[in-house]
Amino acid sequence: MSIHASPRALRTAASWWRPVGARLDRGASLVFILPAVVVILAFSIFPLLASLYVSLSRLGFSEGGVELKFVGFGNYAKLLFGIDQPHFLGVTRPLTPVGIAVLLVIYGLFAVLLYRYARGPNRTLGGLAGRVVTTAIAGALVWLIVNTILTSGRPGTLVVTIVYVAVDVSVQYLLGLGLALLVVQHLPGRRFFRVVFLLPMMITPVGVAYLFRMLTDTSKGPLYPLWAHFGLTDVSWVTNPWGARLAVMIGDVWQWTPFIFIVLLAAIETLPHELTEAAVVDGANRWQVFWRITFPQILPATTTVVLIRIIEGFKIVDLPNVLTNGGPGTATESLTLHAYTIWRALDIGGSAAVAYMLLIVVTFVGISYVNLFRRRVTAMA
Repeated sequence: MSIHASPRALRTAASWWRPVGARLDRGASLVFILPAVVVILAFSIFPLLASLYVSLSRLGFSEGGVELKFVGFGNYAKLLFGIDQPHFLGVTRPLTPVGIAVLLVIYGLFAVLLYRYARGPNRTLGGLAGRVVTTAIAGALVWLIVNTILTSGRPGTLVVTIVYVAVDVSVQYLLGLGLALLVVQHLPGRRFFRVVFLLPMMITPVGVAYLFRMLTDTSKGPLYPLWAHFGLTDVSWVTNPWGARLAVMIGDVWQWTPFIFIVLLAAIETLPHELTEAAVVDGANRWQVFWRITFPQILPATTTVVLIRIIEGFKIVDLPNVLTNGGPGTATESLTLHAYTIWRALDIGGSAAVAYMLLIVVTFVGISYVNLFRRRVTAMA
């Protein structure tokens, strides 16, 4: 005797097993993804949340060990308004005519950008509100920079770090782009220089710091004959605030220009030659070929490599620590070195607060940079 299932019964059974199979597939996916999620939670998100709690606490010694006492935003208030304000924000002085002129120019540029967006066809209420908030924060940072640098004041670690990033990344990009455009030319020895230009990136930051510590020592070292020839043996770079900062920035530029160079070189060498040849046939000069053809095509690589260097630049610590030990005073101290210094003084909560302020600044700068160039890159793509 044989039993034959009806087509309707078969369809009913198939419809019942289909969601069960889908649930099994999702369960298998979760099982495979779960280890990666656990690792991310354990090594990324949990330390982030734990350090946030530490930044809201103060370390205290008690019988049998230490304890963290919750103090709310006390550590942040100490950085922004309290005893650590001169260290973190710096010391401001009344504006000079030059400072007033610089502020008017920059604020005028901000106003023009806001006006152009408000009158543009793609404006939205949320976008306008976000740009107003971003402009207000950027304006406050500009005011702080101008009031501590272009006056007789003293910049704090926040301003010093911003100066490091702005100067270093700008010079690194210009040098890296120039070297990349140079070695793609049919010049003798270009293969040799492609290797030589990468050597600074192979040295550890601590090694670079000790190297420049020897080079900037005017009393001895490999450049002593040069310093003696120009009568600079009594000059110390690290006793002058801006001389010490310049030494740190030169070392950082020397080390990380090869990174931008190699990325831009790879981007330039992958460009199609037909467009350049057609432009040359039409009578375009070198500058027109670069500005109208080469640069727009390497702009995606440019925005990416500059964003990476901005993020890494904010974390500079090896050079100012080894080269100048943050001195003279705190003139060359970056935010990371600031956090490390007060951590050694057992101000664990204050150190975590500085680290989170650094995170906030890096996030703000990174998001602003991406939003500024995203539309341009999309339009040129």
